[in-house]
Amino acid sequence: MAYNALLKAGLPFDLVSSDDIKKGQLENYTMLFVPGGWSSNKLKALGDEGIEAVRRFVRDGGNYLGFCGGAGLATREGISLLDIRRKPTKERVPSFSGGIALSTRQHAIWGGIRKPVFHAWWPPQFDICDEDVRVLASYKKALPDAFTSDLCIGDVGPLSDWAELEKTYRINLDPERLSGEPAVVSGKCGKGTVVLSLIHFDTPDDPDAKTVLINLWNVLSGGKTAKTKQAYCRTAKSEGAALDIRTKTLLDDLDNAVDDLITFGTRNFLWFWRSPLLLQWRRGIRGLEYNTLYSMVRSVTDECRRENLPEDVGKKLQKIKKRLVPFIERSKQLLIFERFAMQQGHITFEQSHDSKIQSIRSELFSSSKSYGGLFKEILDEIDSLLFELLHTNY
Repeated sequence: MAYNALLKAGLPFDLVSSDDIKKGQLENYTMLFVPGGWSSNKLKALGDEGIEAVRRFVRDGGNYLGFCGGAGLATREGISLLDIRRKPTKERVPSFSGGIALSTRQHAIWGGIRKPVFHAWWPPQFDICDEDVRVLASYKKALPDAFTSDLCIGDVGPLSDWAELEKTYRINLDPERLSGEPAVVSGKCGKGTVVLSLIHFDTPDDPDAKTVLINLWNVLSGGKTAKTKQAYCRTAKSEGAALDIRTKTLLDDLDNAVDDLITFGTRNFLWFWRSPLLLQWRRGIRGLEYNTLYSMVRSVTDECRRENLPEDVGKKLQKIKKRLVPFIERSKQLLIFERFAMQQGHITFEQSHDSKIQSIRSELFSSSKSYGGLFKEILDEIDSLLFELLHTNY
């Protein structure tokens, strides 16, 4: 999502991996942008060496921009760039997603914005422990088409007692709990500036978000990311890669596999598309993981249909297919078991009294609240190939 938003905004950037950071590549840049996704997995990828490299970069004058999970990475529970903690689940609204109005403070990042309404996607919440941290925006009122867990706020709110729903769901749901909570903050870490946003200014097809994204780039990087070189970005899609039959078949097989998974979940009333990029799923399943898998596989196959395909891509695609197809078949079994369990009582994506469900979940995702298991193994392979492809087609 972030990658495509930067391309559409015409902003200069380079792709940098955790391994690049460990090797000291941040020395070439004025700003590090860390997009959304589980901050705990980002932390593991960086390791002690990468964490210290990021801290040193910011202390020495580099700027840090984090969205959602990238913002969470900079808190006390992560690499501690700012003295902020993430509120535990019982103190926040853990499953909010969609549009929400903001109350903004005077700052250059809001230039050109008349009506500050943006999108948050399952954000953490901040507890600010340092009075020098400045709140640039706080939450006001959620839009009617936003969701809290699997409940559409505009449909449910006028008809229901949020307190009663919270007893049933066993989590905080009332969107009014977000009112006044910090959404975008800024502070200093050594010589560097840190901006952390729980709002996704990389949300597709949001022109105001695009404006803020450009403003952030101008404020934190002066319109460029490199100190010693001008970063570059792809501005036009180059189509028409010459594919051999075997590679084309592999790409079609991968597309068909993830399409089948999404169709399966839709057919069984477990999710639907809220937008061309994001699913909305029922409470009790790992919809975000399936959504991520679909999006990344389709991104890989799209990139493979461009020019300049790496020579060994066929072997890597075959390896991914070998893992992906049985994973999807096993996931479909799990989804059916979860659907039945929903009819019988309360389940969450973490907890179920059904031993079959818990066993398959452990196999596919591990018992981690973020993710692990076979899913992480597959995702790591896809991520590695996608990173290579994006560099090749950049």
